[in-house]
Parts: sequence; C-alpha cells; structure tokens
Amino acid sequence: MAQFFQIHPDNPQPRLIRRAVDILLDGGVIVYPTDSSYAFGCQLGEKSAMERIRRLRQLDDKHLFTLICRDLSEITTYAKIDNQAFRLLKTLTPGAYTFIHEATKQVPRRLLHPRRKAIGLRVPDNTICRALLGELDQPILSTTLMLPGDEHPLTDPYEMRERLDKQVELIIDGGFCGLEPTTVIDMTADPPLLLRRGKGDASLFEE
Repeated sequence: MAQFFQIHPDNPQPRLIRRAVDILLDGGVIVYPTDSSYAFGCQLGEKSAMERIRRLRQLDDKHLFTLICRDLSEITTYAKIDNQAFRLLKTLTPGAYTFIHEATKQVPRRLLHPRRKAIGLRVPDNTICRALLGELDQPILSTTLMLPGDEHPLTDPYEMRERLDKQVELIIDGGFCGLEPTTVIDMTADPPLLLRRGKGDASLFEE
C-alpha cells in the first residue's frame, strides 16, 4: 500500500520531505507535483524503479526520462552547456521548460537517446519539488504521471491513490499543479529548436 503525504504547497513540512527522500533512497517510486503536472519519480541510479515506471506507463525503451534538477549548477553536472546556452537557461530557470542537451559521462548510458547521446533536463518552479531536490542532493529521474489510455495527466491525488495504491511507494498530495506539459527546447540545435509548445513561454524560440 502506498503511503500518502499531504504536503503544504507553499511551506512543505520538513519531516515529510525527509521521509519522502528516504523512500527515494530506498529504491521507491513516488508520485509528486511539479510546476506543470504531477510526475512519477525515482532515484537516478535505481534501474529497477525506472523499469517499474516504464511498466506502469507502458513505455518502450525509446522513451526518454527527464532529470529534474535543483538548479542550473546541477544541470551543468549532467549536460554539456556552452556560455550562450548557460545565459539562456539562467533566464528561463526555474520554469516549465525541458531542455535537451548533450549528456556528460555522469548520466547513465541507459537513459540516453541511442544515437544522439542526449538527455532532457529541467528545473521546476514548484516549492515541494525543490524541497525534495534540496534534501535528496541529486536529480530525480522523472516522467509525467500519464497512465495508459488516459488523454491527460492525473491531477487528483485521491484518484492517484485509488489507481496506484499498490504500485508505488508514495503519493504526495501537493494540491492542484496543472495539466499543461512543459515547453521542450532542443539545445543541441543551432539556434535552439522548439520541439513542443507547452506551459513555458515559447516566444524566444519562434521565428
């Protein structure tokens, strides 16, 4: 049975944040809020937890997970970023953007696009998410909380508990956080290429 934490969206309870991070460190799968929608998350090095998320969402091995990072300096550990890209990311983070970058050797090979060696990264503007990242002190491996057959991500934590109760270790109720996906920018292109228009302002990348 999944644990169910009601965490305040503006003032997260430190005790519950620590317990949530302990679950991640023990190899658990959690459901947690971001600034665009709820997401599945697990620890970066937990291959078995990642495979459980794949099965829950019925994803093939070509689906790319995203590294949810605490800040821009953490992104630079996992992605190769030049000065121009750094300035752009500094302007847009935290926010509802996913950036595709060439990965560094810190990223496990199984997470990379088979041909491009690229990885998606983001820094969400969500207080609970950032509290988790601060306590964990490493990225969360993540993908949107979209279940097979659904057209939209789940938004009601009680429905999440009903549908996922025995399949994840923790569901965090952090209130409503939206349905709109992130704006996805391919930073390996020159100039950066808009791949998906979402919640983040895409005007900088439109001709």
